[in-house]
Amino acid sequence: MTLEIKKWYNYSNCERKYRKGIDMAKKVKVKGKLKIYFWLLLAFGIVLTLIDIPIFFLNIISGIVIAGFLIIYFVGIVFMWIYFRQYLIDEMVNFATEYGQIQKQILKELNLPHALLDHKGKIVWTNSEFQKVIGNEKSFGKAISTYFEDLSDDVFPVEEFENEVNVSFEAREFRANIKKISIENMVQNSHFIEESDNEDFLYGLYLFDETALKIALKEIDDQSVVVGMIYIDNYEEALENVDDVRRSLLLALVDRKITQCISSLDGIVRKTEKDKYLLILRKKSLSELKEKKFDILEEIKTVSIGNERPITLSIGIGLDGLSYSQNSEFARAAIDLALGRGGDQAVIKSPGNVQYYGGKSQSSEKNTRVKARVKAQALREILINKDQIFIMGHRLADVDSFGSAVGVYCIAKALDKKATIILNDVTPSLKPLVDLFDGNEQYRGMIVNSETALSSVGNNAALVVVDTNKPSISECADMLKYCKAIIVLDHHRQGEEIIDNATLSYVEPYASSASEMVAEVLQYIDEDVKLTGIEADALYSGIMIDTSNFMTKTGVRTFEAAAYLRRSGADITRVRKLFREDASEYLAKAKSIRDSFIYRNDYAISVCESAECQSPTIVAAQTANELLNINGIKASFVFTEYQNKIHLSARSIDELNVQVVTEKLGGGGHMNIAGAQLEGVTMEEAIDKLKEVLDSMIDEKEI
Repeated sequence: MTLEIKKWYNYSNCERKYRKGIDMAKKVKVKGKLKIYFWLLLAFGIVLTLIDIPIFFLNIISGIVIAGFLIIYFVGIVFMWIYFRQYLIDEMVNFATEYGQIQKQILKELNLPHALLDHKGKIVWTNSEFQKVIGNEKSFGKAISTYFEDLSDDVFPVEEFENEVNVSFEAREFRANIKKISIENMVQNSHFIEESDNEDFLYGLYLFDETALKIALKEIDDQSVVVGMIYIDNYEEALENVDDVRRSLLLALVDRKITQCISSLDGIVRKTEKDKYLLILRKKSLSELKEKKFDILEEIKTVSIGNERPITLSIGIGLDGLSYSQNSEFARAAIDLALGRGGDQAVIKSPGNVQYYGGKSQSSEKNTRVKARVKAQALREILINKDQIFIMGHRLADVDSFGSAVGVYCIAKALDKKATIILNDVTPSLKPLVDLFDGNEQYRGMIVNSETALSSVGNNAALVVVDTNKPSISECADMLKYCKAIIVLDHHRQGEEIIDNATLSYVEPYASSASEMVAEVLQYIDEDVKLTGIEADALYSGIMIDTSNFMTKTGVRTFEAAAYLRRSGADITRVRKLFREDASEYLAKAKSIRDSFIYRNDYAISVCESAECQSPTIVAAQTANELLNINGIKASFVFTEYQNKIHLSARSIDELNVQVVTEKLGGGGHMNIAGAQLEGVTMEEAIDKLKEVLDSMIDEKEI
């Protein structure tokens, strides 16, 4: 009984399919060559009929015979049109169905994983290989992004015909090719079936397995050569107090530490000078160093045999260049960057990217003034051959920026050169000092704005940039394009953005201020340099403000520079009166200190209300300094809003490198004094960003 039911079901199913095919065939319209074939038969009959008419007049019997043939001919055509047409179409439909089944089977068993998706990215059909990839046969109707997160709506081609994107699935890498398939195009090239007005479309998805290729490329990349340089930052200073017997042993231990570290990574290190090493590694080994956060920087500090100062290293590494020589150039630029940021750190440079590691210790002050003397002589040689000298600092100039600019102005004046200081906006905190020069006939025309400077610059002009080495925050960045000689005098640690076309660059992160550096240069530039009282006051003010009254980042040379300025006529009482606080600013600072909060037990965070003071950025910096007096505070961060930007002042004593923190927020500065400017965010969002940076650095043990 069951067998008979099954046979009946199969018969009914076949009959249903057959009738469905008949109905489909009746709806199909003929076109193209098949249609022309039927019309040609009819046309031949009509032509014969026209020929038969004159034959009747010539010979009736012949006309009757031909007329009989035409009757049979037209009956045959009608019979073919009625019977054979339907039969032919039925056969074509059956053939197409069987041919489609063959195609479907071939596509189903094709080794290339592919699928059909609807216009919303949902799976309509898949072949066997695609099902093997996703490991789920019940995928129909599900969004493709369920399996491949990278295949979101934005990667599907809309205007264009196709698109390619790299995707991954369960440790396998694929190149996904997505083609837009219009349903209208499916019948456009048909010779038998007319087009419809359907504007829908599907997506064809093809997956090309590139797992093995990616592994091979990764292996090749891991084996690529990385070039590096290692410098001992404080070679002379470390050996200064070590007796002769122990010096060789100390250097041997340093060599051994460096060699052991690099040899364990299957690298090569060779000593090129007494304090310099050449490093060659595989890129894979560099990844291990990065995972360890360049622990060699901390290990080398443990080497101690009578040396009072711990030894620190600077490491510069270049990779991903087009050649070995380019990697070497990257390494050279990286080591210069590491030294410019104060040493005790590693810098990795590749095309378009720079990474920093370390930089936790204070940069050591150099007792020798040889470098200052050499830079002073080089500065003199450049300026003496120029007709015009322009001097500028950073935007929203502070006392150190203006004071050091005044110092360079004195140098130009001693060389009998015309010099001008570019200053656009005078902040309330700087105004008392600027007024001393504006009200003095001797300094008429000393200060100009950017527009005046740009309109007057000649073909033989020099530009001296003080207290910054970032072109984007300089007072007039366009001046860098028009001046043939550019000199940079700065005490900030260098970042990725630097003035790279400088004729002379004197960047010393150990210096307390740019005013200190200029005061040193003044002593070697020319014996005829004589400072007036207010010029000495300007330089002394810059040192005093940047060192918080000589309490932070001061060294022997800081006090020597201050002593030189005192001998030149700087008046401490006059300077103190210049920078007394306004009552509203004093109250704003007190309120900021009162409203501060401690984050994660170590970091003081506060907000300075800008509406209550004329110089909110200065008050914020003073507040940050005051918060460091709280016991247990490692660093302080004070936000204030000024000129539609959120300004951050960051301060620390010696337990946290605040420069690294502010760099992650788009700023920079020193290890103990740094800042940042945030645009397009609210005060709450700015505080949250700072918290996220601190959290990530604590979690990654960077703090």
